Amino acid sequence: MTDITHVYFMPGMAANPSIFKHIRLPKDRYRQHLLSWFVPKKGTTLSEYAEEMAQQVEHGNCVLVGVSFGGLLVQEMEPFVKPKKVIVVSSVKHESELPKRMLFAKYTKVHKLLPTGLVNNVELLAKYAFGETVPKRLALYEEYLSIRDKYYIDWSIDQIVNWKHKSPIDNLVHIHGEKDAVFPIANISECIRVKNGTHTMIIHRAKWFNDHLPTIISE
Repeated sequence: MTDITHVYFMPGMAANPSIFKHIRLPKDRYRQHLLSWFVPKKGTTLSEYAEEMAQQVEHGNCVLVGVSFGGLLVQEMEPFVKPKKVIVVSSVKHESELPKRMLFAKYTKVHKLLPTGLVNNVELLAKYAFGETVPKRLALYEEYLSIRDKYYIDWSIDQIVNWKHKSPIDNLVHIHGEKDAVFPIANISECIRVKNGTHTMIIHRAKWFNDHLPTIISE
């Protein structure tokens, strides 16, 4: 009998797990589990949040897959979960990979001035979360971006611009789109490049992931 690998998927900022609805791994080898954001208590660090999220992971020797801000979170979860592999998609693995505008925000605190009170404006939220202006896809993003809590959005943006990952993870794989507008690939080192992939490629390029993820997980 083939061993079953449990794969846990963490969506990006403000997104719900429906972004993974077209990701299908072979059922004879994998079980897919979806993690969801919750609103953090006041003053929670990303590491503390990761420890709390790790309690939802019920299987040892699993694989964590995180998209965008979810990619930062699964890296923070790694010490608590001890997975056999961590896969980050459309994300960063070190603060040096953050774009200059985010580093600028870190030092000037300009991100504190973002109009996040307008979180019910899906178009604006999509611009923050996905790096896209989306008038044509508004209904789609209404479905995917369901977390509209102002404190959560403010906290998330603050965690991203101030992120410092202490030590790189040995068993980490980074998948990145060549046309990512949120985390430009020019800043990214050592990754599997997806031609024409954007920041939302987990949604729009699901076939690529279905074709390649089983090999990436098992290697």
